[in-house]
Amino acid sequence: MIWDIVSPLYDDAEMLINRKVYIGTGEIVAAEIEPDDVVLECACGTGAISRHIAPVCRELIATDMSDGMMRQAYMKCRKFGNVRFGFADIMHLRFRNDRFDKVVAGNVIHLLDDPEGALRELLRVCKPGGKVMIPTYINGDDNSLRAATVLLEKLGIEFKREYNRDSYMEFFRNAGFPDAEYRIAEGNMPCMTAIITKPE
Repeated sequence: MIWDIVSPLYDDAEMLINRKVYIGTGEIVAAEIEPDDVVLECACGTGAISRHIAPVCRELIATDMSDGMMRQAYMKCRKFGNVRFGFADIMHLRFRNDRFDKVVAGNVIHLLDDPEGALRELLRVCKPGGKVMIPTYINGDDNSLRAATVLLEKLGIEFKREYNRDSYMEFFRNAGFPDAEYRIAEGNMPCMTAIITKPE
C-alpha cells in the first residue's frame, strides 16, 4: 500500500510545505470537541489531527487502513491514555448507529470513488445532535493543489476529485446539508473543514 511507503516521510513533507495549515486544521477540529465526547476518527493517517483531539476528549478511536500510517499516529498519541487504534474502512464502519459524539475524517474524501456513501456512513455512526467534521485540502486562488496533485499521482496516490471553496460547499449542499458550517486553515494549500450537525 502506497500509504505504508510514504508514512515515514509524510509529516516532514507536510511541515516543510504546509506547516501552518497542517497544524491549523488540527486546531480547528479540536475546537469543536467537548471534554465528555467520544470521538471516532477515520483515515487518521499519521495522527496530525489525532494529537489535537486526544487532549480535549474523553475517548478517541483513531482508525485507518494503513499500518504504516497508524504506527506514526501511535507514536504521536501514545502519551495519551484515552486513544485506541484500529483498522476501519470508511465505507463500511463496524460501529452501531448513533455511537459517537463527534466523527472526523480528514483529507480522505477526495480520494474516494463514493464520497457521498462515506458521508452517509460517517453520519450513521454519529449521535443525533453530534457533529461530523470533514477537513479537505482545497484549491486556492493560485490553484496550488493542482501542482501537489500531479506530484502525488506520480507516487501512486490518485485524487478522485479536487475541490475549491465553492465546489466543496456545493458537495455538501447537494448531499442535503445547506446549513453546514465551514472553517478554513489558510496557507500554501488551504484546508477547508466542513462541520455538519446531525439532525436530532
